Amino acid sequence: MSALADAPLAFVDVETTGGHPLYHRIVEVGVVLARGDAVEESWTTLVNPGGRLPPAIQRLTGIDPAELEDAPHFADIAAPLAQRLEGRLFIAHNVRFDYGFIRNELRRAGHAFEARLACTVRLSRRFYPQQQRHNLDAVIAFHDLPCAARHRALPDAMALWQFWRRLRASWPAEAIEAALEELTRRVSLPPQLPPALANELPESAGIYRFYGSAAAGGEESLLHVGSAANLRERVLGFWRHAPRAAKTRRLANDTRRVEWTEAAGELGAQLLEAHCVRETPPAYDRRARDAGEALTWCFGDTPAAPRLQALADGWPEGDCFGLYRTAREARRVLAALAAEHKLCAKLLGLEEGEGSCLAYQVQRCRGACVGAESPQRHLARAKLAFAAEKLKPWPFDGAVAIRERDFGGFEQWHMIDRWRYFGSLSDDAPESTAALRTAPDFDPGVYRLLTRYLAAHAPRVRPWPPRP
Repeated sequence: MSALADAPLAFVDVETTGGHPLYHRIVEVGVVLARGDAVEESWTTLVNPGGRLPPAIQRLTGIDPAELEDAPHFADIAAPLAQRLEGRLFIAHNVRFDYGFIRNELRRAGHAFEARLACTVRLSRRFYPQQQRHNLDAVIAFHDLPCAARHRALPDAMALWQFWRRLRASWPAEAIEAALEELTRRVSLPPQLPPALANELPESAGIYRFYGSAAAGGEESLLHVGSAANLRERVLGFWRHAPRAAKTRRLANDTRRVEWTEAAGELGAQLLEAHCVRETPPAYDRRARDAGEALTWCFGDTPAAPRLQALADGWPEGDCFGLYRTAREARRVLAALAAEHKLCAKLLGLEEGEGSCLAYQVQRCRGACVGAESPQRHLARAKLAFAAEKLKPWPFDGAVAIRERDFGGFEQWHMIDRWRYFGSLSDDAPESTAALRTAPDFDPGVYRLLTRYLAAHAPRVRPWPPRP
């Protein structure tokens, strides 16, 4: 074996109170230190998380909360753990999960920590593509690996070590070395960004923000906001593939800082992106310029002319058609549909005065203005002409919270009422209630996002009383 495969290795597994390194804490650490084919040390400890152990975690791990009361806090084990991991290739299953928790806990304890990472999920996918699943249970079963107790830190770390030994025995050294080189390759970032960014970015859903230099004596400028199912892949991919368009090249050159916020899934990320773009328009974002007033045509059940209503004033009664930024745009669309479907401009409120409309005089109106067509039939045809633009009514009796949960167990509830997004809460982060908005504007982007999502999913929802 060559450099990476024979380097000092650390096989790591952590058990935690949940799936998010910012909100949850470690309750057990297991580390197997190895080099080549030999184990140098195996080490494990329970960790007092300083809070409750959720019942679901108790059932999964078999850890009794009473066992944690006398266990050390992470700050007490930070120094010996950091010393063990120093200079080693950090290997774990879904490595950024374990690495994210270890790195965050060490940072809280005052220890800066960075390591080169290798993921056994990716190694399994690369060398055993015939496997349908690559979670740790599937890997253990496929390779018939010993594991004394699943979902306990040291037995799981030992199972990873056994999987590593199986790789070394089954594949040429050159193939393993090539895989490790690819997995641990450092991403080339522009010089104005910190090199640690590549390791800090999580492989979770969320939004990212690109900031530019501050003007003299001023604040730095927000250049771009985006959402991603995998923040690390999206952000690093922006620089990995040289931007071709002049605008994206300028954005790449002007970015001086990257910030991100994690979410439980793509819905939460996209909702947060829409809110951020509307609240603080980014300099490079066309969507920010398009985020104006939302207007819609409202048709009642009587043959009166449709009224143009701002959705900021509340969801209208009756049938609503179309979303428009300006009254001029709305009237232009209404006039175009009237011409296409031989509707009457007077009954639609586009013309005033006595007698027939101008279109009837050139046989482009079916005569609702002179009694040749009944007003009710005209209304039905007008609604049919607009059918593709009809807005969907709110499908719930009142405000709801929509649940979203990621693979690691991080859970958020997105608060929605009449297509308005009030914010997202985590059951484990009650302090985030301050982020809820009391009266958000209607956002056409949020409306389109939610209607697509609800059409494709049957989400878990619960009633939610909005804040006054």
